[in-house]
Amino acid sequence: MKSTLELQAADGVRIGADRFSTDVPARGGLVLIHEVFGVTDSIRAVASGYAHSGFEVIVPALFDRIEKDTVLPEDADGMRRGREFVGKLGLDAPLRDVRAAVEVLKRSCCARVSVIGYCWGGTLAYLCATRLGLPGVSYYGRQIPEFLHERLQAPIIFHFGEQDEFIPAATIEAVERAFPDHPVYRYPAGHAFNRVGQPPYAQHSAALALRRSLDFLDSLDAVSV
Repeated sequence: MKSTLELQAADGVRIGADRFSTDVPARGGLVLIHEVFGVTDSIRAVASGYAHSGFEVIVPALFDRIEKDTVLPEDADGMRRGREFVGKLGLDAPLRDVRAAVEVLKRSCCARVSVIGYCWGGTLAYLCATRLGLPGVSYYGRQIPEFLHERLQAPIIFHFGEQDEFIPAATIEAVERAFPDHPVYRYPAGHAFNRVGQPPYAQHSAALALRRSLDFLDSLDAVSV
């Protein structure tokens, strides 16, 4: 079941969010961080899938801090505009919004809350593990190498496409070297291989990554923020 809510971050800013509720006892809570295009139908489809798998999911509309209800086309122009939004937002503000979503899930249903992110969201999921102590799943986070000096405070797994035009093999290798005790999975696919309903989507790779992500999420102990 999908609903909407408003999140209030520690700095007082309010943003919108979608909530996808499971109709079975929750396996855990999940904050899902969108790509540079905003909360698209593709992102909602992924969130709905996790709810059907038994997770209580919140998807914060992180671009609301700049322009409410912004959803960009999933093409080159949309990516250019999305990167402009990302540059204006910085890193601290989105992490505050993620924390607000985590607190809602912890109050309402779930002792265990994790983060999963895609593209830009994949980098933020990594930073949630280093800065907020939240377990995470990171999909093709292009900017992660800029923050490899940061120490992980929670478990994380990484998914990368071996044919990613934005993330060279050297980047993936750097992540592997930095975190030898955390799984770094590679797939015979390009960037955004989990973008449901769009040409980058690679069904076999997406399904395998999903299975690994679910196994990881189920393996976690309760965490606190």
